[in-house]
Amino acid sequence: MSIISYALKGNGKRFNNKLKEISKRENIKYSDLKKKFYYSFITIGCGYSDFLNYELYKKNKVELKEYVSIKHQDKFYEIVSPSKYKTFFTIKPNFLKNFKKYINRDFFADGTYQELEAFLNNHEYFMIKPYDGLGGHGVEKLYTKDIKDYKEFYEKLKNEHLYLEEYVIQNKEISKFCDKSVNTIRIMTFGFNGEAKILFACMRFGNGEANVDNFHQGGMGVLVDIETGKLVGQAFNKNLEYFDKHPYSNIKFDGFQIPNWDKVKKLVLEAALVNPHIHVVGWDVAVTENGATFIEGNRRPGFDLVQVLSKRGRIDIMHECLDKINKVEGTNYKI
Repeated sequence: MSIISYALKGNGKRFNNKLKEISKRENIKYSDLKKKFYYSFITIGCGYSDFLNYELYKKNKVELKEYVSIKHQDKFYEIVSPSKYKTFFTIKPNFLKNFKKYINRDFFADGTYQELEAFLNNHEYFMIKPYDGLGGHGVEKLYTKDIKDYKEFYEKLKNEHLYLEEYVIQNKEISKFCDKSVNTIRIMTFGFNGEAKILFACMRFGNGEANVDNFHQGGMGVLVDIETGKLVGQAFNKNLEYFDKHPYSNIKFDGFQIPNWDKVKKLVLEAALVNPHIHVVGWDVAVTENGATFIEGNRRPGFDLVQVLSKRGRIDIMHECLDKINKVEGTNYKI
């Protein structure tokens, strides 16, 4: 997708209506908001959603240039996570196999009908997912009792490239926030030259209605202090609604200590070095009673949650990674 196509993707009429709402609320001329959008697009390649989500209409020229856009991401990820190695992560059953050491759960993918029967007979409920999906789309929790025809279900899995995965039982303290979904920690790591570092961490919670916690599926995110593993401040959702407490359980976010945080950090820092060609990964980690496990790893983690929760542009993350690569390899990569 070209930068122009990306920027103008979405409903232009809805975007203009949003600008009119902002104009009234912030006392900014509508024409000035439009000019700011065009300037932002030309300067950093932002799109409709970026402009609204990051509240770029409030940013000065220096602040604006600190924001990561899709233009930056495409270039950055082709350097740090080349697409020729993408199936190691993007094909989800590959991920489960490649990181089996860190994942202790059953799954069914592209097996025989007999293997499907065995999986269904062993699990009262499970998750069904697309082989290659983004943002939680197509992910559902199913109950075996609701499958009336196993053979028909088997054909559906094959034809629609779906796989099944044992449901993760999350830590009880985290489940108290929202037991309708597995609430995961998104951790971005940089692994290079035998060393690994955590670049960013946040925790995502389902909204109490959907069975996934993804930001794009109604979930909310809250910043995590990397050193302590405590939640920091308020949670946000995609509509930039703020929450001091979870709307489903009324539990306060700020100050909550994520259980097993040392084990979580050890998990991601080890896994960050498994594939020497993929340097930046966004890990989705579920905390269990005695440790932690991966839900998946994302070769091209987005910067929307990162920048919304940081309340500033995070192009510094890209610069840090590229500076390290340039120093070791003698390259001159720039963003």
